[in-house]
Parts: sequence; structure tokens; C-alpha cells
Amino acid sequence: MNQANDDAGRSITTLSSREVYRNRWMRVREDEILRSNGEKGIYGVVDKDDGAIILPIDGDRIWLVEQFRYTIQERALELPQGGWEMEDADPEDLARGELKEELGLHAAEMTHLGTLWIAYGFLRQKQNVFLATGLTQTESDPDAEEHDLVAHSVTVSEFEKMMLDGRIRDNCTLAAWGLYLLWKSRQG
Repeated sequence: MNQANDDAGRSITTLSSREVYRNRWMRVREDEILRSNGEKGIYGVVDKDDGAIILPIDGDRIWLVEQFRYTIQERALELPQGGWEMEDADPEDLARGELKEELGLHAAEMTHLGTLWIAYGFLRQKQNVFLATGLTQTESDPDAEEHDLVAHSVTVSEFEKMMLDGRIRDNCTLAAWGLYLLWKSRQG
């Protein structure tokens, strides 16, 4: 698509941008904007480097992680996911690294299923979705934020029940599962 077509769909113009906060995981900026209706405003944006989410499936079982999520003050069940705070991380290397860090698993095959925006209403971060198969156990290598992580292997049926009854509420896990089901339905 050329630049003229890209600009044609925009209804907001950035007038100025300033970084208001930064740490090693994210950057927060506040942009002064002009809407196509002539109204000025501000937009807060969180910038994070791209991440990965992995569907580690072994036969009729899928691996999940459980950890305390500070922002919601609860323990949460989800697919393994994360990032390396590196702008140019190779998506498959990142997925393999997260799989090893969080679950101590190595995958013989990684299939890239797609890329999703996580929460583009305020967050600029993409997540690469990978199916991991041919799993073998290695040693896990959790980072400091994963000190309380618990690994779970459940049947696919139980996993789907957990999503339906609200035990799993992570939107990234739900979206990755939906993408996987679409991919799977198109396999010969």
C-alpha cells in the first residue's frame, strides 16, 4: 500500500509527542492529537517490544503456566508468553526461549500461526503466535519475574472448559486458541 492510501484512512494527526515514562520493559508517551473533526486532544500510548505466545500441544494435552499477575492482584492461568525487551528479537527464537524459560520444554517444530495486536486501544505491542509440537523436557530457566510460576499440563478438553467457565480469562490465550482452531480447521 502506498503512503497516500495509508494517510487516507487516518482520522487523527499527531501534533506532538513526548515520553513521560520509561523503564526496561516499556515506554509511555503522551501525544497531542488533532482529530479529523477539528477537535484537539491527547492520547496516551504504552510502547513495548513485540512478544510471543506459545501453544505447547502434546497429543491431547496442552501446557499452561500459572503465575501471580500484579496488575490484577490474582494468580492467572494462561499460555506461556512474554518478551525479551529487545526491539529486534527473532520471533521464533523468542518463542523457543519463553517455552524453555517458563516450562523447560523444547519443541521439535514451531509453527507460526500469526501475529496479533495485544490491546491496541492504548498499547503498541504485537504478539507472535506459535504452535509448539514434538515436545521434550529440558531444564526450565525462569527469570526473576517468574519465580512463582507453576506449570500445568491439562487435556485440551479441560483447557477449553477452563476458558468457558472463567478460570482462564487472559485475552491473549483466548485469541491464540481461536487462531489455532482456525489454522487447524484448514489443515488437510
